Amino acid sequence: MKLAECFEKRLLRRIIPDMEKAKKSLEMSKKKLEEARKALEFNLFNSCMIMAYTAMFHAARAVLYKDGIQEKSHACLITYLREKYSKELPIYLINALDAYRIERHEALYGIEFIVNREDCKIAIEDAEEFLRKIENLLQD
Repeated sequence: MKLAECFEKRLLRRIIPDMEKAKKSLEMSKKKLEEARKALEFNLFNSCMIMAYTAMFHAARAVLYKDGIQEKSHACLITYLREKYSKELPIYLINALDAYRIERHEALYGIEFIVNREDCKIAIEDAEEFLRKIENLLQD
C-alpha cells in the first residue's frame, strides 16, 4: 500500500506532534527488548520473536509521534518509514522490521512456523540497532 492510501484509509492520520508520547513509546520499546532477551534466556523462541518485533514497532511509533502521525496499521507504519526516513534509517533495518512483522503474525497465528535460538539472537540484535538509530533520530 502506498503512503497516500494509508492516509486516505485513515490507517495513518495526522495528530499534534507529541514528544512526550514519543519518549513513552521509546521507553516501551526498551521494556519489550528486555522481555525478548528474557524469553530467549528461557528458550521461549516464539515469544522472543514477538517481543523483538514489538520493541522495533514501539521505536518506530516514537518517530510517528514526533512527526504528528497516529498509526492504525503496522504495515502503514513501515510504509511511512520507507517513504520518509529511508535516508536516516538503513533500509535493511526497515526491511527487517517488515519481515519481523510477518514473522510475528506467523508466531501468533500460524501452525507450522518455527523460530530457533539463532533467529531470536538476530532479531534481538536488529532490534537493538533499530532502537539506537531511532534514539539518535529523535535527538536531532
